[in-house]
Amino acid sequence: MNLESRDKKIMVKEINISGVRIGGKGNPMVLIAGPCVIENEDEILFSAERLKQIAENVNIPLIFKSSYDKANRSSISSFRGPGIEKGLKILRKVKEEFRIPILSDVHDKEEIKEAAEVLDIIQIPAFLCRQTDLVLSAASSKRVINVKKAQFLAPWDVKNIIEKIESVGNTNIILTERGFSFGYNNLVSDMRSIVIMRDLGYPVAFDVSHSLQLPGGLGKSSGGQREFIPYLTRAAVATGCDAIFMEIHREPERALCDGPNMIKLDDLPPLLTQIKMIDEIVKSSD
Repeated sequence: MNLESRDKKIMVKEINISGVRIGGKGNPMVLIAGPCVIENEDEILFSAERLKQIAENVNIPLIFKSSYDKANRSSISSFRGPGIEKGLKILRKVKEEFRIPILSDVHDKEEIKEAAEVLDIIQIPAFLCRQTDLVLSAASSKRVINVKKAQFLAPWDVKNIIEKIESVGNTNIILTERGFSFGYNNLVSDMRSIVIMRDLGYPVAFDVSHSLQLPGGLGKSSGGQREFIPYLTRAAVATGCDAIFMEIHREPERALCDGPNMIKLDDLPPLLTQIKMIDEIVKSSD
């Protein structure tokens, strides 16, 4: 690891997504949230409307996230979502009806052109973040690119991914920390990763949901530890992340994907109130 002294102040780039500003100086923490996967249109519209109300009540900028296809599943029988055509139609409806920026993930470069017509942010999944052709194709769309740091990558290795995106002239980049592999079926979060990746000059989100995932922990599906969501969320905001990424569901126990590591929608408001105060304290000392 070859890192410069932290005595040198790094200015983090501000990314503007349809009026939502991430990074820069003095901008508030952003919430990136939504159900893990699109289960049906009614559920997505309900979640988007409720999330918008909650975010506006606590004055936190919101980006809506949900996946039209979860290609990385433990089992062939796992629910993947409605697919790109139907899924993007639903996400477009959320975008137009609620005026919220939209984020979703792509798994193949053939998806990118169609996805870029709807998405404000194209997400590169953690397991695919070293796939050069996928990263370059996504970056060439000129959309904002959110890179999930892989569970097997050190935070300073993200610099190589940044250079790939920048090589096609795209400097609208968000980096997301989501834990590091720690033994079998387990992840651990190192808050130093947030600091190290911010020192690369781009805003950093902390994905609390997948940091608490137990990959493949239930045999044919992943487990999770949602009871630790408030603790890691507060820690990440206190460390200075620019956004919190979390997956929500009104009934996580009935969710078709990643229920064990999603927060219940009704439990979100008090947590957001807490972390908004923490964020303001951190930002006041910058």
